[in-house]
Amino acid sequence: MAEPTTNIPATKPSFIPHQVKEEKVLSPWMEAWQSFRKNKAALFGLGLVIFFILLAIFADFLAPYGFKEQNMANKHLSPSAAHWFGTDEFGRDILSRIIYGARISLTVGFGAVAGSVVFGSGLGILAGYYGKWVDGIISRCFDILLAFPSILLAIAIVAMLGPSLRNALIAIAIINVPTFGRLVRSRVLSVKEEEYIVAARAIGMKDNRILIHHVLPNSMAPIIVQGSLAIATAIIEAAALGFLGLGAQPPSPEWGKMLADSKDFIINAPWTVFFPGIAIVLTVLGFNLIGDGLRDALDPRMKN
Repeated sequence: MAEPTTNIPATKPSFIPHQVKEEKVLSPWMEAWQSFRKNKAALFGLGLVIFFILLAIFADFLAPYGFKEQNMANKHLSPSAAHWFGTDEFGRDILSRIIYGARISLTVGFGAVAGSVVFGSGLGILAGYYGKWVDGIISRCFDILLAFPSILLAIAIVAMLGPSLRNALIAIAIINVPTFGRLVRSRVLSVKEEEYIVAARAIGMKDNRILIHHVLPNSMAPIIVQGSLAIATAIIEAAALGFLGLGAQPPSPEWGKMLADSKDFIINAPWTVFFPGIAIVLTVLGFNLIGDGLRDALDPRMKN
């Protein structure tokens, strides 16, 4: 006698793994860039900075006149089709001088901050990582430099070295070293206690490799933010030194020097002061907006 068969209905699985969509994982830097792109103010600042960088790069093609080209018959001409920003007391085209001046201001800004970052970060890493007497000596040097007002210290350094654009760049770099040094030192003090640093020491990794491959990369975020803000400060300091006659020397079209040369004509020829001043304001504004955007993008505490 055959056993009765029972028809067991097929049941569908409650979950069918069909085309599971994997979420794309972004690197920290790509995530920061995505966050930066959402900041309209930061993008506006980036646009301003790119604009002035392009002016500096293509100044030879964009400037309608040479920055040293004089014509005393055309001195203090108001803005017109021939001279969009007018002319100065020597008949030089102000627009051309502002375009060429972008090279000087950006060179000083980037050059001074690059020097500050290299020396300040290097000293800060040594002070934070090794501590003890190394930290004591370096930190006291930072305290001495920070005890003086920055612009007065820059004036003193340039006065000793001699008025020139190169010496102004050196002075601005020196006065910004403590800022980066103390910033990096505080970062290194927290990073060096992380487990991966302890593990690297445990396996016998040398200090120079730990500093270069682990400590420095994990300290880059605050350096980048402070660097973008420091460029704006460096441009202002270069303009201040130029205004005092301690920076770029004539006939160099440095924006601060242009303001100093035109201060006596602010009533009769206000355009000679207005346009160089606007160039400084817009450039500094651009770097400040970029710095704020980078801070929001790179600081985990600013993220939702």
